[in-house]
Amino acid sequence: MAYETEDHGTQYCFPAINSSCIKGKRSRHEYNIMYVFFSLLSAWTVFLNLLVIISISHFKKLHTPTNLLILSLAVADLLVGLIVIPTEAIKLIETCWYFGNNVCGLFTIIINLIILASLINLVLIAVDRYVAVCHPLLYPQKITMTKTLVSICLCWFWSSAYNTTLIINNGYFNTTHRSNVCYGDCSIIITYAWSVIDLILSFLSPCILIITLYLRIFHVVHKQVKVINSLKGGKCVMEGSVRRKSESKAALTLGIIVTVYLLCWIPYYICSILVSSSTNINVLTWAVYTNSGLNPLVYAFFYSWFKKTVKHILTLKIFQPASSLVNIFTEHQL
Repeated sequence: MAYETEDHGTQYCFPAINSSCIKGKRSRHEYNIMYVFFSLLSAWTVFLNLLVIISISHFKKLHTPTNLLILSLAVADLLVGLIVIPTEAIKLIETCWYFGNNVCGLFTIIINLIILASLINLVLIAVDRYVAVCHPLLYPQKITMTKTLVSICLCWFWSSAYNTTLIINNGYFNTTHRSNVCYGDCSIIITYAWSVIDLILSFLSPCILIITLYLRIFHVVHKQVKVINSLKGGKCVMEGSVRRKSESKAALTLGIIVTVYLLCWIPYYICSILVSSSTNINVLTWAVYTNSGLNPLVYAFFYSWFKKTVKHILTLKIFQPASSLVNIFTEHQL
């Protein structure tokens, strides 16, 4: 993985192999800057999502169905920072794939698995908020910890099975199928039929469902706010108002996360379909990966409980006896 020096001739990823890809040229300065940048991005993403995972796992007050879904999303984002960003950074900087075809196929499965699992988690979060806001009386019966845990397990299982099937059915591990690809390249060629199926199943359908649910949620919230404002004060009304505000705040916060996710992904899909420029696609791909480090910032901005749990973690108070039982809420929150 050496950088280019004074030799300006053509260099290959694997000089001893006739079918080797041509290696791109970069200066020492470019190498250093890119490696430092992507190392910091990876560390940032892992660190912030690890804080979310520790917070929800450790503090008993945060053991709710909604936070369990946030935990699952944080695990997906953590894997992006731990596996996807470092590997993709090496691939981008070196302009060669040094880990072999089988590892490339496995990495492709892993990255698509994580991305699809993230999107399905966002669907589950949208369903959770929909029931909480639109059918609050049914929420305790419909959305339980057990049902949520089963849904998360099914989400990860489906993501694994689907992407493994996608890669295998496109003959990725078949050397004959990859005979037209130079050695040192890690890219998958998907048939047109599978491209359409993948676009519908792993992007359009989940996105349409998410957008539909959130439109319904904010419509109901708007109506509820008007009703509450029209009522005169009273204990029951005040309690109901606080509860509605809490539900609305949770829906708004998670809605922002969904919006940021879609804003990162939609341009990528449009560009990959309509534009052939690899530079544009690379930029949009990294915008998608960067999204994994943004979600914890949304929690920090909107959730006071996250700020408090981070203080407990960073000051090592979580190692104190009964620290998991600390009440981290100052008011009724989800």
